[in-house]
Amino acid sequence: MDPLLRTHNRLELLQPLHKLAESHFLSPSPKRPNHIPIKKSHKRWCKDGSFKVSNSALLDLVPETKKEHLEFDLPSYDPSKALTLDLAVVGGGPAGLAVAQQVSEAGLSVVSIDPNPNVIWPNNYGVWVDEFEAMGLLDCLDASWLGAVVHVDEKNKKLLDRPYARVNRKNLKTKMMQKCLANGVKFHQAKVVKVVHEDEKSLLICNDGITIEATVVLDATGFSRCLVQYDKPYNPGYQVAYGILAEVEEHPLDLDKMVFMDWRDSHLKGNGVMQGRNNRIPTFLYAMPFSSNRIFLEETSLVARPGLGMEDIQQRMEARLKHLGIKVKSIEEDERCVIPMGGPLPVLPQRVVGIGGTAGMVHPSTGYMVARTLAVAPIVADSIVRFLGSDRGLSGDMLSAEVWKDLWPIERRRQREFFCFGMDILLKLDLEGTRRFFDAFFDLEPRYWHGFLSSRLFLLSFWFWASLFTCFNVLVESWQGTLLGNMIELYEKDRCS
Repeated sequence: MDPLLRTHNRLELLQPLHKLAESHFLSPSPKRPNHIPIKKSHKRWCKDGSFKVSNSALLDLVPETKKEHLEFDLPSYDPSKALTLDLAVVGGGPAGLAVAQQVSEAGLSVVSIDPNPNVIWPNNYGVWVDEFEAMGLLDCLDASWLGAVVHVDEKNKKLLDRPYARVNRKNLKTKMMQKCLANGVKFHQAKVVKVVHEDEKSLLICNDGITIEATVVLDATGFSRCLVQYDKPYNPGYQVAYGILAEVEEHPLDLDKMVFMDWRDSHLKGNGVMQGRNNRIPTFLYAMPFSSNRIFLEETSLVARPGLGMEDIQQRMEARLKHLGIKVKSIEEDERCVIPMGGPLPVLPQRVVGIGGTAGMVHPSTGYMVARTLAVAPIVADSIVRFLGSDRGLSGDMLSAEVWKDLWPIERRRQREFFCFGMDILLKLDLEGTRRFFDAFFDLEPRYWHGFLSSRLFLLSFWFWASLFTCFNVLVESWQGTLLGNMIELYEKDRCS
């Protein structure tokens, strides 16, 4: 989901829609984790480009990725001029384009480096309507629902009175690209293989032999972590999901509501082995019904360490669809999502500035990132513009340090520690514990669960959330030792700075 940001795997490991995809902007790319298998499969293509399936063949289907392109005539970066640009953005996803658009709007020179700048993002992104409305992006939504539903178990469901929508990927990218072009952003179609820093500028060496000079480098490539540096072991939890956009004969879902979470397990009755696995590490259904016979369906493991195997998730999804009487006629798209959640923040500060997944911005408890990243992009852009154009004329390490400080102030780092604590608890919960948690979670005042899911929860509310987490009598030691310890450390850094 993104509210659980999902990324399309494209047979590589990534970016939830809730989603994570392996970076296509840097080389070499990291190896795929060996605990998340990717299977090849047989396909039967139809004239319209989709392919026919039967439910019994669902597990073996891996549709070819269809790369849709925009028709922009992009102005290219001219290496012969040997100019030092103000900003080089590595990665052409939503986060990178948002910052490029806003920095160039201030009159600074910007280049966007991406191997496929005109390709429409393959990810399905789901968002709360109010969050996109606040950013003036309602025209970038292509389907919406009046509310959402959470099935806690067979008898208990929560109705969420908060409109939800799917992002129109083509519209969103078109809107951002048009603004970049109007502001004079240049584009370079390549991958960055290396960055070399000098006192006042950085040299980005691309795989086509071109070197680009820039005062500030922004890494917006997702989870490759090739430019942004980490100095602590990286041991995140993983959200893993398998989804299909499908034509079905029919389905039983309400067209006015999307299914945010369905934790029911009646579809596993009679299969002791699969039910046992689901009891230990549960998965839920996330669904967006577009019509009576067209629907997006995704089976999701909220968070596990190591991540749940893709084949296991596909098998659970197949059993669920059979139980719901959903017969798949054809699949338009599929996506395999692997989202690292939690883990350490990058080295703060450092010369390369980051945003999105590479800067540790995925919500550690939910996987949300798209709306959150787009909301933070103006902070990063304003900081770059402010310090590049200031009387002090900052550059190099000093400028980057100021931008990182604005991106990850002490208060937001404390907040993230709390969300990581939430992830640690979710990692420990079995199906019954997970159900009890979300039963209590969605009984809270809407402003609390709204704030938690969108990372807007303020620090004074943390103690309220602590009472929710600890009511399960789990991880009290972790609460005392990890969360409080890390927060005390942050307070000390704040006091000494």
